[in-house]
Amino acid sequence: MRGESPHEGVARFTPRNPAWEKKSREIFERQSFMRMIGARIAALSPGVCDLELPYRDDLCQQNVFLHGGVITSIADTSCGIASSTLLSPDAGILSVEFKYNMMAPAAGERFIARGRVIRSGRTLTIAESAVFAVKDGVESEIGRMLATMMFLEGKAGMQGAAA
Repeated sequence: MRGESPHEGVARFTPRNPAWEKKSREIFERQSFMRMIGARIAALSPGVCDLELPYRDDLCQQNVFLHGGVITSIADTSCGIASSTLLSPDAGILSVEFKYNMMAPAAGERFIARGRVIRSGRTLTIAESAVFAVKDGVESEIGRMLATMMFLEGKAGMQGAAA
């Protein structure tokens, strides 16, 4: 994925919802944790979501690298938002499984999680996220996630325990 355009090598998907972008951005905006850590959507298209996060020392572990929990969170969310672009209008979405491989310490000025849908099914969608640290304008891949997302038909407004 390094050096690729946001759509290079990505399967093309047709959204089930004509308002896919609005819905996906609303789902992202409802995530208070993403707001708290300062993540933002950098690119969004059907089956694709890039998130960016600036380095912050209050998000670090003991060796001054960004904490693995924070990095894993942006990877998971990039997979979820990429998948959400393919939801039907009345569906909600949840992560049901993921595996994250840490390949290098999270050292950089900012971080990019590039989420891509690999396969979108009726209920389960498989996505991956490549995570990069950016230092002096150079991107280095620091980790990769493979995730399974579940589409929940009839749960478009799903929030908290009321779901």
